[in-house]
Amino acid sequence: METLTGMERTNNCGELRISDVGKEVKLAGWVSRRRDHGGLIFVDMRDRSGLVQVVFDGSTQGLDFTKAETLRNEFVLGVRGKVRARSEDTINPKMATGEVEVLVEELRILNKAKTPPFYIQDGVDVDEMVRLRYRYLDLRRPEMQKNIILRHRVTKIMRDYLDEQGFLEIETPMLCRSTPEGARDFLVPSRLNPGQFYALPQSPQIFKQLLMVSGFEKYFQIVRCFRDEDLRADRQPEFTQLDIETSFLNQDQILTIMEGLVKRIFETTLDVKIETPFLRMSWEEAMRRFGSDKPDLRFGMELQDISEYVKGSDFKVFNSVLEHGGQVKVIRVDDYANIPRRELDGLVEYVKIYGAKGLAWIQYTEEGVKSPFKKFYSDETFEQIKQATGCKTGDLLLVVGDKASVVAQALGELRLEMARRRNLIDADKLCFLWIVDFPMFEYVEEDKRYKAMHHPFTSPREEDIELLLTDPEKVKANAYDIVLNGVEVGGGSLRIYRRDVQEKVFEAIGLTPEEAYAKFGFLMDAFEFGTPPHGGIAFGLDRLIMLMAKRKSIRDVIAFPKTQSAIDPMSHAPSEVDDKQLRELSIRTAVKKK
Repeated sequence: METLTGMERTNNCGELRISDVGKEVKLAGWVSRRRDHGGLIFVDMRDRSGLVQVVFDGSTQGLDFTKAETLRNEFVLGVRGKVRARSEDTINPKMATGEVEVLVEELRILNKAKTPPFYIQDGVDVDEMVRLRYRYLDLRRPEMQKNIILRHRVTKIMRDYLDEQGFLEIETPMLCRSTPEGARDFLVPSRLNPGQFYALPQSPQIFKQLLMVSGFEKYFQIVRCFRDEDLRADRQPEFTQLDIETSFLNQDQILTIMEGLVKRIFETTLDVKIETPFLRMSWEEAMRRFGSDKPDLRFGMELQDISEYVKGSDFKVFNSVLEHGGQVKVIRVDDYANIPRRELDGLVEYVKIYGAKGLAWIQYTEEGVKSPFKKFYSDETFEQIKQATGCKTGDLLLVVGDKASVVAQALGELRLEMARRRNLIDADKLCFLWIVDFPMFEYVEEDKRYKAMHHPFTSPREEDIELLLTDPEKVKANAYDIVLNGVEVGGGSLRIYRRDVQEKVFEAIGLTPEEAYAKFGFLMDAFEFGTPPHGGIAFGLDRLIMLMAKRKSIRDVIAFPKTQSAIDPMSHAPSEVDDKQLRELSIRTAVKKK
């Protein structure tokens, strides 16, 4: 096979312009497309920068033209030639290089290629498992390369901006102590300490707090994190976050710095204007209005409470819900009173996925009100509901009655689903939002105890500290999440920096003093050596890039992702290991080898 020696690349394919006409260039890249017109062969040649058309002329090239006749898609080439302007009728406005082409004087075939399992082009219609199996080919596609390049640009902006703000990038350990709170840890056996295990970090939380104890004041890191949890489109077992911690700043100061970072990222990479400061909304308001602590504000359709209008009737379903402290809420779908009954039946099944026992509705049609509970209420009641919810004739109300948490989740998800079905979401709109004043704890019925809603190092509000052990449900946290278009892209808090407060929080979540010290003793010890007030945030880099690139899955913005079964179809990880390796690690497996 030929080499590039003596003909090393001087120009990138996608960067040639009309100003380069007459210039001799040396290009290297892949055959993206080949068209044979008899005595002329046209090849769209591709490298990371884009495409350019190169031309082989049989009347002048001889041997090199014969070689050009053998070219196929994905062959790797080196060419030397002169840039010339295309004739006016052959200009391709869809290509950045569409005004020029390169007349080839020398061709070298650097490597041949088998026929790929799918076309190396944007919008390819192929099963994702095939794409992941041949990820190195999938990543050749321009839209995938664009995603990875965007990721690079964003991380560079992050580093530059934080450096300007006085932050230091500091690495923290990958091999840590297991602290089984929250998601499952990935465990790593220690050969030098038989029977003992490291854990891969779910986040650098404790270490970044210790860096504040160490006096570094402003830390950041673009860091890999690991969680052994069930996967979705926006989750991976290993993921990347921008991790930030700072001392001596209050919540408003931290949020302002982060808004500046987000503004810089979006305006520099996407050339869109971002207005700051971002809207702030309490957790309680978000749940009340949208049924979600990460609401999508690109459309309305807010949850509305109609409990006062439906109470005290002969309709046992609503009466039972309200007597047991529940609520009856609706969402209004404009101009959809004529919804097909089959779709209504499907929506009943949809809300059951989210814990609701059923779904009712009110249709305000030209012929009058249609509802499965119409016989239990007067016309006046339905008119009151119509006025209270802002309905007009032609609108639809979808109704869920249950305990508050079920109503919020079921109607919150139904709100998103109806917005998708009714095409209410503007894909180009960017709605940033801070959610603040989270509850400190949530009760886990299965475990019969409270757990930290964020993590146990989050600081409670000063005025709520005395409630930690007496009334934990009333404690609010100094926590904040940043939401973009219904996706949480970052979250953080002010941290506990006093040992006595940290011990109370551990007690509130059911840890004995002995358990707490065994897991976090080194952190609590550090709190006794002059720990400054501190707080921070972590951004999910993969989710952020996914939204910026308008992709539906973070797998499209990660070079080598795993499937939803945490498998890499390309490298076949995870895999079995031989018995010798297991013996060295003092491990025996109960699973029989395949």
